[in-house]
Amino acid sequence: MPSPSSHARPLLRAAHQPWDTPLTSPAMSNTIDRHARFRVTNRYLEIDGTPAIPVSGELHYSRLPRGQWEDRLRLMKAGGITVVATYVFWIHHEQTEGKIRFDGGLDAAAFVRLCADIGLDVVLRIGPWCHGEVRNGGFPDWVQAAPARHRTNDPAYLALVKAWFARVGEELHQLTGPDSNVIGIQLENELYDQPEHFAELKKLARDAGLSAPLWTATAWGGADLPEGEVLPLFGGYGDGFWVDADAPWDPTFREHYFFSHTWDDPGIGADVRGLAGNGTEPGPAAPAPRTPSDLFPPATCELAGGMATAYQRRPWPKGLDVAAVAHNKIGNGSAWQGYYMFAGGTNPADGLQESQETGYPNDMPRFDYDFHAPIGASGRLAPSFAALRRQHAFLDAFGDRLAQMPSSLPDAMPGGIDDTTTLRWALRSDGTAGFVFITWHQPHLPLGTYEGARFRAVLDGGTVTFPGSPVDIPAGTVAHWPVNIEVAGVTVSWATASPLTVLQPSAQDPDSLPTLVLAAEPGVPVELCFPEGTEVHGAGSADPAGTYRPHVAEPTVFTTRHGDALLDVLVLPAEAANGAWVLGTAPNRALVLSADPVWLDGTGRLAGRSRAPAEVLRYRAGARSFEAVETVLRHGPAALHTVKTELLRPAGPVPATYGSSANRAAAPSPDTIAGLAETHRLSTPGEALAAHGLLHQGHNELEIHWAGDVARLLVDGSVVADRFWDGSPWVLDAYGAGIRPGAEVTLEILPLSPAAEVGLPAEAQRRREASRGDLAALDGVRLVG
Repeated sequence: MPSPSSHARPLLRAAHQPWDTPLTSPAMSNTIDRHARFRVTNRYLEIDGTPAIPVSGELHYSRLPRGQWEDRLRLMKAGGITVVATYVFWIHHEQTEGKIRFDGGLDAAAFVRLCADIGLDVVLRIGPWCHGEVRNGGFPDWVQAAPARHRTNDPAYLALVKAWFARVGEELHQLTGPDSNVIGIQLENELYDQPEHFAELKKLARDAGLSAPLWTATAWGGADLPEGEVLPLFGGYGDGFWVDADAPWDPTFREHYFFSHTWDDPGIGADVRGLAGNGTEPGPAAPAPRTPSDLFPPATCELAGGMATAYQRRPWPKGLDVAAVAHNKIGNGSAWQGYYMFAGGTNPADGLQESQETGYPNDMPRFDYDFHAPIGASGRLAPSFAALRRQHAFLDAFGDRLAQMPSSLPDAMPGGIDDTTTLRWALRSDGTAGFVFITWHQPHLPLGTYEGARFRAVLDGGTVTFPGSPVDIPAGTVAHWPVNIEVAGVTVSWATASPLTVLQPSAQDPDSLPTLVLAAEPGVPVELCFPEGTEVHGAGSADPAGTYRPHVAEPTVFTTRHGDALLDVLVLPAEAANGAWVLGTAPNRALVLSADPVWLDGTGRLAGRSRAPAEVLRYRAGARSFEAVETVLRHGPAALHTVKTELLRPAGPVPATYGSSANRAAAPSPDTIAGLAETHRLSTPGEALAAHGLLHQGHNELEIHWAGDVARLLVDGSVVADRFWDGSPWVLDAYGAGIRPGAEVTLEILPLSPAAEVGLPAEAQRRREASRGDLAALDGVRLVG
């Protein structure tokens, strides 16, 4: 519908800007470390000879029970992840000098092989200093105490690294190389001024038998990297735990909700460089080159999949917050989408967390590393999973074209991070066709509806102005609208709905047509325009200007013809699109609608899990409709069991502080929690698991709703899990926590003092302020099968 104020709005104009430099191929992956499938250019990556945009997601095998690896990896693949990134934490493998473990959940080789079996590539982040909120940044205590200048070319330090790399290389023998699924190796992490050290680490890794077509390093913070030796990787977090508890929403976070060509992020790791926390960092930087390196394309490894929780500051990014940052990076020209974390986990033992004890500014949970990731530590999906899944399906279907499209910014850019009126958008195009990226969302400081938007894309072949009438862009819109995109011989001149995927005729459905699947945006009318001479047949209406408006109250398909070319277009309403899963790869993609997780199992069959009778619909292109999938119950039935609780001991009065370091509040010690926390007995959760036949299943959750400061779960007197309160439910893997029939399960909740210098999300802070005195509450516990 036209906006009442649309007459006052100028057109939103962006002109295609061609690549700044000619297409070139660096030595990496081309003349050195050649690989059967992967290579890199200065503009994009190629997979099997075709430009592509890989999507990597971080999962730490050593923070996840081995029995859960396959579940998480299949979920990641179903969510559009193509590459799994994982740290190889030295301290997890060799806590005691000379006693190196690669068994059980530490079997890195088995993890790489499993990824290959599932069809996922791997980036090994071998450090040797990794961080990842791990004690000493991943150094074992004995390495940390060694008389050497760490993270330099000091021979004493290099001797330690050489022995460790040799052991990693021995473990991964014949699992790296030109035919391997290990397509990347990251050296070090957040090292800013040691380019010669990177070169030496690379040599040591090679000497140990490790190789990959891509050698990478984190480049944020103005890192000085050895040119040509490593592919610079960037990141982007919309919030973080590393600024002061009372700091406003930091500009280094806010910048990621704007389109730009600035890839460096001065905020990541700034706490350990003494630069973070005062909220006075500069706003968006001046225009920067679209590619930060002349040799390599812009690529990321740490886009926010969520955020870790520190004691002194506890962000809780919501799904749309995560999706908006990722979407902006695609519009900015990203050649590789990499998330940290994509699947959360749990530290494998107590005392392995980063803390003020080791000189780190922030105390982290001793066990919890859920990260509010798209796949939580228990395996539960967060809302960010569905939002990112849609973006990844788009990259899978259109990444070969998008990779060759440079990013162009509009004529009218926001005036700074406080600008809430200038629409945030960008154009990626090859001069003939392209996509308009719109991200009209940010947390903390909400945006209003942008009224009367109309775009003008100035391309080499002419100008495309759309839509026919101005359209309002509601707050929360995350969209990529096509311009002159051709599918199966039919061109879409423009559309106000986002391409999701393309389905090809299959052997099971040979009479079907190629199908372009579009997802509607909430609150935005769906309109399409096709070139003159294109016939459109279906439930909808067209105006004299050629704008077609399909009826989209439910999934709607219509057929287009241009000459001899035929194309079906399926439009999913916004609500249905949130449940869309695109499984498999071209030419065998399948489109499934399911509110519950689904994936392809080892035989290629559809599998999934649900707490209730599942409704799963699969699109049949030949019938032009969704059909119900017959499901067979493999385990169950599913159960929802309320766990009774008994207060064993009330809490004692808590102090306002347990100490501090570097202006950051310190976490209470285990003895303090044991002495002051209120204690609850959880009645028979193990028996409930057994009674419902859930004892040996792979996915059972203990869901705890509580409020306070710190909580700990104990099984038979031993602490197995902990959490810093941020207002979110605490969801644990019940079986993995050791809950069995006959086990005594207790929950400790340490109250939160109203004077504690702890930064909370707004909703949790409101509950804190509403509490009289110390806050401690157990709202309910349930067992979810």
